[in-house]
Amino acid sequence: MAKLRIVWVKSIIGAKEPHRRTIRALGLRRLHQVVEHQDSSTIRGMVHQVRHLVEVEEIPEERARRPGRTGSRSVSQAATSRSDSDAGA
Repeated sequence: MAKLRIVWVKSIIGAKEPHRRTIRALGLRRLHQVVEHQDSSTIRGMVHQVRHLVEVEEIPEERARRPGRTGSRSVSQAATSRSDSDAGA
């Protein structure tokens, strides 16, 4: 089953309350945040309700991100690499 990649692109300032709740229900908390959901009629209905606030891309299952991988370093890794580079300078 394919997945949907949803990007929140427009602010909800001045938006109706049901649209605000739909954005939150999709798992979006910050502007320009990206979430992936299984392609279902429920998710498509939610996206349709806020289509003026989000961008949606259908992605095949093999291109979907694996759970648990954010693509960024954790705080402890960033602090360790910074202290290592500072020690050499």
